[in-house]
Amino acid sequence: MPEFTYKAIDKNGIVIKQRVQDKSKHSLVKRLKENELTPIDIVQTSFTSGSHRNKRNISNNTDELVKLASSVASKREDKTRGFSVYEKIKMKLATQSRITTRDLEIFTQNFYLLKKAGFNNIHALSTIINSTDNPDLRGILEDVLAGVEGGDYMYTTLEYYSDVFPYIYINLIKVGELSGSLEESLAEALNYLESSSKLNKRLKGILIPNILEFVILLVILFIGSMYVIPIIQNVFIQVGSTERLPSYTVAFSNFLNEFVKVWYIPLIVIAMIAGAVYARAQTPKGRYQWDYFVYAMPLFGKLNYSITLLRVFQAMQLNLKNGLRIQEALEVSKTVTRNYVMLSIIETAINNTITGESWVQPFEDSGLTNSMITEMLKIGMKTDLTTMVGKIVEYLNMDINVVMERIVKVLPQILYIIVGILIILITVVVLVPCITVYMGGFLFSAV
Repeated sequence: MPEFTYKAIDKNGIVIKQRVQDKSKHSLVKRLKENELTPIDIVQTSFTSGSHRNKRNISNNTDELVKLASSVASKREDKTRGFSVYEKIKMKLATQSRITTRDLEIFTQNFYLLKKAGFNNIHALSTIINSTDNPDLRGILEDVLAGVEGGDYMYTTLEYYSDVFPYIYINLIKVGELSGSLEESLAEALNYLESSSKLNKRLKGILIPNILEFVILLVILFIGSMYVIPIIQNVFIQVGSTERLPSYTVAFSNFLNEFVKVWYIPLIVIAMIAGAVYARAQTPKGRYQWDYFVYAMPLFGKLNYSITLLRVFQAMQLNLKNGLRIQEALEVSKTVTRNYVMLSIIETAINNTITGESWVQPFEDSGLTNSMITEMLKIGMKTDLTTMVGKIVEYLNMDINVVMERIVKVLPQILYIIVGILIILITVVVLVPCITVYMGGFLFSAV
């Protein structure tokens, strides 16, 4: 087990230095934070295999050692020690996760290239660890290496770090290791990270500017209705004009005034609805209904289903290439998704292979799978299924690109409509009265 020397600060501002053993640097950071200690610096000093005898002066129970160190440090009298700028920066960054998607992309790409060059897993991981700059990721990779050296699969250790590695990523690696095609799985995992990153950046580029614009306009509408409109009305009254604000302007202003008084009621109602939906989603039936909505929702539903189906068939293609039967290929491939609807379809397909029925039928009966795909599967069963699954993967990639392009075109238009309605509302409710005051026409009706 790796040995670390750490420096941390407790809630009283006392710096604690200790030497401990833990599974990994990432695991040690978690334990320190759980015991109200903020890590400043963690350095791995040595590595000992699990079969070696534990060192006498080093405890395996990190929780007990951390609590003991914290209690001892709290009794110290000197609580006024200052910290260097470097230590303060590290204290600030210690509470933030520093492993980015880009870090995972670089690791996956390097691992893929080394595997393609003929490196075994241990050699490849050791090489990557030595060139990894991110200390958190390096600590996790050292833990993965220790597991591989101990005879475990890589994915078993990656599952422990599910907060760092995406679920689909872990299970693509799992499929590759179980099917003996890790190199191809790494290529798929890299493609998954890159495509997800591009999609997120693209959607953020569309959503963020429009949402900001919407929020700004909403604030203008709120301020104008709450504060500007009453001022204009007072101007009419002070000059003795018989002119009055439009009825819809007054009605909207009154509505906002009443809403401000009871704003917490809608908030409570929304929170209750959200809580009810969340509680419902925790039940098997509710989770199934929610997952079905994810696939059937407007605009994004088809994209979600196509992406999941693509991952399943990519995994299945790897399994079939390595000689697995259809039942085994489906069994391994289902691990790439957690959606209950897709899992139900695949489980039914597996049962059908056992009873001698068509395993393609559940995909067809779901009403979610494109008829083109089900027909290709039926033809593949009569010819070469592995090749046909590869064609389906190509088709799904093209279909996903088409759907994404459609979303990218439609989404801005929807946002523009919403923003446009808000602009019209501001113009009618706020700007028209302002223009009336500016033009001074109301003075002619003054007493």
